Amino acid sequence: MSETSAIEWTNSTWNPVTGCVKISPGCKHCYAETFAERWRGIPGHPYAQGFDLRLWPDRLDLPLTWKKPRTIFVNSMSDLFHEKVPLAFIQKVFHTMQRASWHTFQILTKRSERLAALAPELDWPSNVWMGVSIETDKYLWRADHLRAVPAAVRFLSLEPLLGPLGTIDLSGIHWAIVGGESGPGARPMEANWVREIRKQCRAEGVPFFFKQWGGVQKKRNGRVLDGRTWDEMPKGHLLEV
Repeated sequence: MSETSAIEWTNSTWNPVTGCVKISPGCKHCYAETFAERWRGIPGHPYAQGFDLRLWPDRLDLPLTWKKPRTIFVNSMSDLFHEKVPLAFIQKVFHTMQRASWHTFQILTKRSERLAALAPELDWPSNVWMGVSIETDKYLWRADHLRAVPAAVRFLSLEPLLGPLGTIDLSGIHWAIVGGESGPGARPMEANWVREIRKQCRAEGVPFFFKQWGGVQKKRNGRVLDGRTWDEMPKGHLLEV
């Protein structure tokens, strides 16, 4: 839970749910799990339970206390569509986002099947962006589920990018984020994988955001691609840094 975030494509994070379970190769070096497990067993710490799933009802109204408009990443330390998060709780999260209409909320999931199944049970205000994570071409089908969701902005987080994605169906997609894995054991990302995605985004008019090269020392590797940074955002949205 943080009022500010170091994530390049957002301003703040809001975690009404914490903890998760790994479900695909992109989860192997999960930064959230690594962070949370450092505090397991420490009485009174927000992560005393480590990375076990936990709902935080007392955090549901937090965005309502932030009066200045922000771009907010929802559940940076979990997945809102985890199978053990009840529909009723997800609906409460959406109710808060609807009430906090001056903010922009970004939700990201790898559980696209549950997202598509529950989408008709949720109200989708225009300030909610919905995305799915895709790390290899074997998971491009997550974008098919996303296309069925009536979010005002649908986006792809192609991070950590672990291989070439080939041809991506960008129909109904409004934004693409690309990034390499970072931290100990980070798997390498090749520049031609990134350039091919950028080429497709430009051809389809989809804003392209290059987050990072990653690596063990991600700050040293930076986020410059072909001489510049790529910070494109969905139409009409300017991210305040």
